[in-house]
Amino acid sequence: MQVAITMASDRMLPLAHLMADSAGDILRNYFRSPVLIDRKDDASPVTRADREAETAMRALIEAHFPDHGIVGEEFGNVRADSEYQWVLDPIDGTRGFIGGYPLFTTLIALLYQNKPVLGIINQPITQERWVGVAGESSLLNFKAVSVRDCRELKDAVIATTSIDYFTAAQAGKFALLRKSCANTVLGGDAYAYAMLASGNIDVVVEAGTKPYDFCALVPVVEGAGGVITDWQGKKLGLQSDGTVLAAATVQLHQQALALLR
Repeated sequence: MQVAITMASDRMLPLAHLMADSAGDILRNYFRSPVLIDRKDDASPVTRADREAETAMRALIEAHFPDHGIVGEEFGNVRADSEYQWVLDPIDGTRGFIGGYPLFTTLIALLYQNKPVLGIINQPITQERWVGVAGESSLLNFKAVSVRDCRELKDAVIATTSIDYFTAAQAGKFALLRKSCANTVLGGDAYAYAMLASGNIDVVVEAGTKPYDFCALVPVVEGAGGVITDWQGKKLGLQSDGTVLAAATVQLHQQALALLR
């Protein structure tokens, strides 16, 4: 595993930066401009910008590491048996992108044997880029970031993208957790996890997510000192159940798990 992590840092991180740059160029070109909106089978929106950005990132992977697998939101999976899997979300927060809000992000993850070892959260409009590599400190624009030392839910700022993504049972559990916290932030998608890594938000709770929504978050949150799992406390990977709980400290994570389980 250490060899894989070293390779991720030395050989694959430069490619991940190149992918983020390429996708960012495309998204800036379309941001706050008329763009055709389609609906996927699950009724979620998708734009030409989503598809072009993922196409550009896939082309770079094929050119540099053609034996690696790819899991993408827009164009599916290839080479699922590869030990290395790139997991891509060209626009996490497409609704925000369509609405002109600069809180969407591009998510790029590299997994080795189902463990996220590299993650990038890129916001191309504000030009903020969080980078996490397993075993290393997470960076925002090449400067180290860390979570806030919050250890009690009563002092915590909690965030979720939308309550609509919860089932009725999950919504009830989130309501209990929310009442235990000091303040709640709604919206933000993956940007909320970047804010957790930077010490601004203390707990993020989600459900109904896919691997391309959360794999890139794992190295960033963990490298900033936080904890991120599913609602059962299990590590996140390609087979996770879609629930996500991120917390700034072990203490917060344990308190939140007790209410979500």
